Amino acid sequence: PAAMDPEGKPEPRRPHWYERHLQPCVAELLGSALFIFIGCLAVVEDSGGTGRLQPALAHGLALGVAVAVLGDI
Repeated sequence: PAAMDPEGKPEPRRPHWYERHLQPCVAELLGSALFIFIGCLAVVEDSGGTGRLQPALAHGLALGVAVAVLGDI
């Protein structure tokens, strides 16, 4: 039987160690790798007249795509 609180409702499930410790670290690693990769590609392909605009737009687009795709997680 599930553990009950004093009011008779089932207690919420405690997250597994993976969900508490490993999953946030993996998400941070993948997010950092994405932004470093996108930033390096934007600088390598920099055309002369764009200056700082091209890397900034590349990072903004990558962030927008990541939020749109993974926002429900």
